[in-house]
Amino acid sequence: MELNVDRIAPQLAAEPLRPAYLVAGQEPLLVIEAADAVRAAARAQGIDEREVHDMDGRDADWDALSASMHAPSLFASRRLVEVRLPTGKPGNEGSKLLCEFCAAPPADVVLLVIASDWSRAHAGKWTEAIGRIGHSCIAWQVKPHDLGSWIERRLRSRGVKATPDAVARLVQRIEGNLLAAAQEIDKLALLVQGEGGVAETLDADAMESLVADSARFDVFRLVDAALAGNPSQVSRTLAGLRAEGEAVPALMGMVVKELQVVASLARARNFAAECKALRIWDSKQALYKRALGKHPPERWQRFLAEAGRVDRIGKGRARVGEESTDAWLQLERLLLAVAERGAGRLLAS
Repeated sequence: MELNVDRIAPQLAAEPLRPAYLVAGQEPLLVIEAADAVRAAARAQGIDEREVHDMDGRDADWDALSASMHAPSLFASRRLVEVRLPTGKPGNEGSKLLCEFCAAPPADVVLLVIASDWSRAHAGKWTEAIGRIGHSCIAWQVKPHDLGSWIERRLRSRGVKATPDAVARLVQRIEGNLLAAAQEIDKLALLVQGEGGVAETLDADAMESLVADSARFDVFRLVDAALAGNPSQVSRTLAGLRAEGEAVPALMGMVVKELQVVASLARARNFAAECKALRIWDSKQALYKRALGKHPPERWQRFLAEAGRVDRIGKGRARVGEESTDAWLQLERLLLAVAERGAGRLLAS
């Protein structure tokens, strides 16, 4: 059975654990929360042992996973076996193993498959097999016109009442960033709960005064916009930073750091292992993966070199021929080149 993200927690609470679950989608926050709901249900039903298997590309060891699935539990009567499948594509070997598991699931194993890349084209025999014995929860991206109702439901679930104008103000603030929305709503729940757990109804002015401006022009969102392939947001955010009086050198530390991370991931043979080594959160991995798909590894090195040039110009250390160059313009060209696959022509030759 396929469940939407709003139904997974109530369904888990209403029944014993099924033998298998699939949680997938490109909304990192919703995928993380749905997977957490399965883990919490497992703990509530006495499953304390958990195994995690990263099955990423050519380095996926399906034989090891098969052996683990069929090995007796060492410490408990049941265990949660978590399979992280970033691409959502297990290949022939993985699909066969998952189908075999679902055909005769071991009594002591609950399988949780998590995929961060997903579309309807990913469905196949293995997803159908999971659906027959368990549940699939697909976290489809929240469309802009649905964001208001999503925020309203989330507010209500946290005991916060808000007028339509207040909800609209929050939508404007968070600019489609679900993680920012979730953080703001959690803070609102703490701020507005009155005695006895009764919350006042927030109007637009109250929302304005309580909510931090998550749509503020900051360098973190600037770099994320470039990696996500959003050139219009890159230009808008950069203009905002400039208008607020920021200096190019103050921005370059984060720009260089993020480009170094992506360059390392581009060179890595195993994406999941490199993410683990660099301590990259699961919620950020999808962003990096999308960025890597736009450019070959050598181009990320060129982006790094260009960042060094921009930093040098911004600090007044321009080389011969660079003295009259506008550091803001060069930074914008660099980030637009990162954002768009065919924008490499914007870089200095």
